[in-house]
Amino acid sequence: MIVCYAQGGGLGHLTRIRAYLHTVHGDEPATIVSTSPFAADPRVLGPHRLVRGPVADVVRDLRPSTLVVDAFPGGIDGELRVPGGIRTVLLARLLRGYEATPVRFDQIWTVEDLGADQLAALSEISADVAPLELVDPPAPPSRAAEGTWLIPHAGPASEIAELIAYARECATLENRDPRLLVVSPHPPPGDVEHLDVYPVWPLFAGAERVISAAGFNVVRQMRRWRAKHRMLPFPRRWDDQFTRAARARQENNP
Repeated sequence: MIVCYAQGGGLGHLTRIRAYLHTVHGDEPATIVSTSPFAADPRVLGPHRLVRGPVADVVRDLRPSTLVVDAFPGGIDGELRVPGGIRTVLLARLLRGYEATPVRFDQIWTVEDLGADQLAALSEISADVAPLELVDPPAPPSRAAEGTWLIPHAGPASEIAELIAYARECATLENRDPRLLVVSPHPPPGDVEHLDVYPVWPLFAGAERVISAAGFNVVRQMRRWRAKHRMLPFPRRWDDQFTRAARARQENNP
């Protein structure tokens, strides 16, 4: 049995866990521990089961063979403790800060390029640190965003408004008057067109531009279409969107 710790209020942890389970375990059904409101959406979890509650209780009751921890080596609040006999796996992405943890990991997968300090810290809690390229579960292609300037974002309305304003600024600079389409679980402010779909990545190929924050998943999924990607990073407690955006822009303009 696989149990996945995917704590965090947003959608990113769940999208990354699903990609990991598809990439490494062939979508073998797993139990996902999360308090994210998006976990209640059956489109997000797919074949996997949601459990809410302290991860220590879930591990004690289910006794999984493998515990997969997303992003935070010690848990989002340092609460993670793992009894012996359970294989431990960490998915490591950019973190703005990280603290020592008593948890050691049998395997750490780095799912994006990390800084030297973060890599050094990870090497202290695992003897096996290696890169892993995530692949999302298959989804049907979509032409719903054909020719649009697409704005995908699951965050608050204030950030969606900022992304809309940024898209309009970019359009002005390019002397364009594009059709804007916001893809979000919530309707956007104003009269911009709205679509609520998940996953969003099948829309990227047909969009003329994609204007987004610099979260892990959208930057990873837009790698094939970097030239049409415009990023507006937002400050986060742990996620380093500014470094991620800078690296992505450098890839496009070496």
